[in-house]
Amino acid sequence: MTRYARFLTALPILLALVRPAAAQLSPVLLVVNKIENTLAFVDPATGLVTGKVPTGEGPHEVVTDGTRAYVSNYGAQTPGATLSVIDLASRKEMRRVDLGPLRRPHGLVMAEGKLYFTAETNRLVARYDPAADRVDWMMGTGQTGTHMIAAHGGGSTFFAANIGSDTVSVLAAGANPLAWSVSTIAVGKGPEAIGISPDGAELWVAHSRDGGVSVIDIASRAVAHTLDLHTKRSNRLTFTPDGALVLVSDLDGGELIVADARRRAEVKRIPLGRSPEGILVAPDGGRAYVAVTGDNAVAVVDLETLQVIGRIETGTGPDGMAWVGR
Repeated sequence: MTRYARFLTALPILLALVRPAAAQLSPVLLVVNKIENTLAFVDPATGLVTGKVPTGEGPHEVVTDGTRAYVSNYGAQTPGATLSVIDLASRKEMRRVDLGPLRRPHGLVMAEGKLYFTAETNRLVARYDPAADRVDWMMGTGQTGTHMIAAHGGGSTFFAANIGSDTVSVLAAGANPLAWSVSTIAVGKGPEAIGISPDGAELWVAHSRDGGVSVIDIASRAVAHTLDLHTKRSNRLTFTPDGALVLVSDLDGGELIVADARRRAEVKRIPLGRSPEGILVAPDGGRAYVAVTGDNAVAVVDLETLQVIGRIETGTGPDGMAWVGR
């Protein structure tokens, strides 16, 4: 057999080995549907749902490490106490992590290969180690309604919004695993949505009960500015990748509010429909995806024109989202 003939014989095997890796690099939008208890896979180029994976009851948030998705099963009438670990290549739930006494897992963030999450009922932040398949660390906040979380400095500091206590908790790592410290920053009424500026200098916190936003200087850990966006019930907040704009969903107002980050001023209000919640900006900064939970759809917003250019029907009750690939 010639060398060329041997190559042709081996080609199908080589292609079979290459295809899974290539498929993982294709952009995918992940959307949790909290009413129907699924994670939807969406092709952002076509807007088509290409698959769904069952989760635990009441999934609210999702993050990914590039090969797996992690979903917080917040629960509905009964408080949730599990995390779904989903393999992105096979699109199957690998395991459902039993969190024991931890209830209402919600906010999620990956840092140094581990998953940090809030347990709202227990007033704490915990850490799940995927390699060991166990929760290996917990830190109480002492605050009510510890809901959303953001990581700073590669995981040396975490910020958690406490809806019921009108504070943000600062959890900072020390010189050894036992040296973590916890402090609080007072903000407006009902802080829920939080986002860190791309340069790492500011933490923006939207207040769900007074229409305002606290701009926290991270270096001094103090509120440097407060602006009133007149939201009826802000829900989520995120920056565009260039740091120029801040997007805030107004759940009761049915709008997406766009603010200029530098000028700290409103730019535009975009009507979306019933109960806009989760927000995700594509890595290239061209589009924002906003889960319009009450309409069972995700609105696609062009960030150049600030116009709605499409809607994707992902399932019943879309909320948290994540992006895979480029």
